[in-house]
Amino acid sequence: MNYICFLMKRWTTILTLLFLVLLFKNCKKDPPIPNDDGHNHTHVKITSPGFPDMLVPSDNPTTQEGIDLGRMLFYDTLLSADFTQSCGSCHNQAHAFSDNGKQFSVGVDGLEGTLNASALVNPGWLPNAFWDGRATSLEEQALAPVPSPIEMHLDWSSAVGRLNNHANYPDLFENIFESTPITKEQVTKAIAQFERTLVSNNSKYDAVLNGTEVFTSKEQAGYNLFFSEQSECFHCHATILFTDNLFHNNGLDAVPDSGRAVVTGNSNDNGKFRTPTLRNIEYTAPYMHDGSIATLEDVIDFYSSGVQVSATVDPLITNPHLGGFQFTTQQKSDLITFLKTLSDPSFISNPDFSNPF
Repeated sequence: MNYICFLMKRWTTILTLLFLVLLFKNCKKDPPIPNDDGHNHTHVKITSPGFPDMLVPSDNPTTQEGIDLGRMLFYDTLLSADFTQSCGSCHNQAHAFSDNGKQFSVGVDGLEGTLNASALVNPGWLPNAFWDGRATSLEEQALAPVPSPIEMHLDWSSAVGRLNNHANYPDLFENIFESTPITKEQVTKAIAQFERTLVSNNSKYDAVLNGTEVFTSKEQAGYNLFFSEQSECFHCHATILFTDNLFHNNGLDAVPDSGRAVVTGNSNDNGKFRTPTLRNIEYTAPYMHDGSIATLEDVIDFYSSGVQVSATVDPLITNPHLGGFQFTTQQKSDLITFLKTLSDPSFISNPDFSNPF
């Protein structure tokens, strides 16, 4: 009997060790799969609980190597005419990738733009880019700032020439895109891969959704008002992304800017601009497409009594002839308190998003 017990214990030990070995083998991260030509690509799928699936162009699959290269390019001043500016100059992480509290960005020649630099918060879920939606992808959007005379003001032939003559960039590009020389399309593809990683999903609002925190009574009051027919906020900002990704004239001006009409050629789109996300809104002042509203308190005041009537003003703006929603002082305070639950401190401090140089 003792011998039988010994054998049973011995086999139990062996089977336990075998199980642990198999468990470790199945749980460890698979190494990069080399292509026949020796290139290593670690493919990455970007997801967030509760968010829709991110649509990634089939000709620009996301890889860790592409993300790392895109991060370098996003912060490299080599892409500006005088080596002083990068994408990160006007999209500062500390300001949720908006432009340092500026109304308008200033380019390398000291020229000022006419639109407020959009915050880059969850940009991978945008079906279009720019306030008027003229770019249909992050790749297309990234083509514009480098040669723009009011931004980095460097023609693309010179920009890719600098990259092709660089000590490190050619090998990095060749490993990822498997072709030489470097092209502007490859540059923007890499930048887009990095920008798709700029995911913000760790605010108090998210914690409440996950059941790990609860709203204060004031936050709850603001939440209830935000999602009520009384304020109508949720019609344009109801999704988990806090934008409907559509275009609206929110009554900012009685004679509105062209807005979306520049793209569509339809005068009915005058004054319509892409709905910005409200995630991290606390960090992205000033507000509106033209940066004309300085503070979050001023934004709520505007929607309460500052709405201007025009031919294309959105019908969701209740009683535009009264100037807006006529919020009480308490309601204004409650709304702002709720909006600050959309702030994600980890987003503006994530080292994976920071300047690698």
